[in-house]
Amino acid sequence: MLFRSIPVFAPEPGNGTGDPIKVARDGVDFAKAKLHNMVIVDTAGRLGVDSELMAEAISIRDAVKPDEILFVVDAMIGQDAVRTAKAFADGVGFDGVVLTKLDGDARGGAALSIARQTGKPIFFASTGEKLEDFDLFYPERMASRILGMGDVATLAEQARKALDANTSKKLEEKFVKGEDFTLEDFLEQLQGIAKMGSMSKILSMMPGLSGNKQIKSQLDSIDDSEIIKSTAIVQSMTPAERRDPKILNGSRRARIAKGSGRQVSEVNNLVDRFSQAQKAMKKIGRAHV
Repeated sequence: MLFRSIPVFAPEPGNGTGDPIKVARDGVDFAKAKLHNMVIVDTAGRLGVDSELMAEAISIRDAVKPDEILFVVDAMIGQDAVRTAKAFADGVGFDGVVLTKLDGDARGGAALSIARQTGKPIFFASTGEKLEDFDLFYPERMASRILGMGDVATLAEQARKALDANTSKKLEEKFVKGEDFTLEDFLEQLQGIAKMGSMSKILSMMPGLSGNKQIKSQLDSIDDSEIIKSTAIVQSMTPAERRDPKILNGSRRARIAKGSGRQVSEVNNLVDRFSQAQKAMKKIGRAHV
């Protein structure tokens, strides 16, 4: 939502038909006229050393005189990124690196080589395409990823962002009081997990999982649509049904299945799994009393 309100200056069709240097210069003039205090000039991407594009980048730099130049590198292209970064540093120059696609198979080892070869720091890292996937770069967390030790710090940070503090506190108080874990609580947890991203991405941050090839293939096979399906089923229930699943007779389950666009068997399966989770939560609650 944040970026939807940011104006974009794009007067030419692109695809090689416009003049990128003129567009960049006019874009800065446009920003000054509108009294904007920041301008991001996004140049054409390149996967290797291209003399024509490199000359174009130099001309754009000289035309707009940026306060800061960031080199955005794809973690998936491995050591080729180092050669491109070195050529870009020698030709255009840059102040820092943005590392993208850390959610892929590559663990980002090229990042260390780039920092070593160019002497420039890595400012930001991205594990996806959404705004919440873009964050500051933490060297110690990258070291853990490269060694296959997971990234518990980032996982905990994402959990804090996604799971509402009041919801967590309310659930904790329920455990202490010995109250039942309800489908309403379950729905809130599902919605929180959905905010954290894909299940495979979440589990890949756990120590010991990301470095194991067999586990990695299992993580890739996780169907994230299950969270969406489960959410739809629970949302199709009435508040009374969420609070007391024991009243879910055959006709109610058929209505829920129809309302959520799922099969009755899927509703039955979710209710059965929830009952098992509810029993487990009760045991946890007793253990903390």
